[in-house]
Amino acid sequence: MNVQLTRTRASLAVAGLLLAVGAPTAYATLDDTAAAVPARGEPYIETRLFFGTARPDGGPAVTDRQFMEFVDEEVTPGFPDGLTVQSGRGQWRDANGTIEKEASYELILLYPEALAQDGDRRIEGIRSAYEKAFGQEAVGRVDDRARVDF
Repeated sequence: MNVQLTRTRASLAVAGLLLAVGAPTAYATLDDTAAAVPARGEPYIETRLFFGTARPDGGPAVTDRQFMEFVDEEVTPGFPDGLTVQSGRGQWRDANGTIEKEASYELILLYPEALAQDGDRRIEGIRSAYEKAFGQEAVGRVDDRARVDF
């Protein structure tokens, strides 16, 4: 009976080792199939801008109407092919160390990688114009590479 139990344990140990050795191969195979999917779209830059609405001087918050007028006048001429605006709630630490919570807007812009230098110049102009027009300390910016297909 002892020999039988030892054989069973040995068989289970061998099976466990085979599974442990084979698992990485199975995962590697899954990764290879994911790499086989062709890339879609063209190389683009995705820029997200974050606009706060509270004014540091305590004045009235930027309204939806004011923000959309700003988009029409300052953003659309430089990015007429399209953009996305999303409303949100944000917070950040201001220059005085105070955590400010406020309504905010996220503006998403997509533009061809080949036009990145011109896009960067336009985006920096948008950021400066908003800071000046609405007395803001900053407009947040995030850039990422993307593949885009319309």
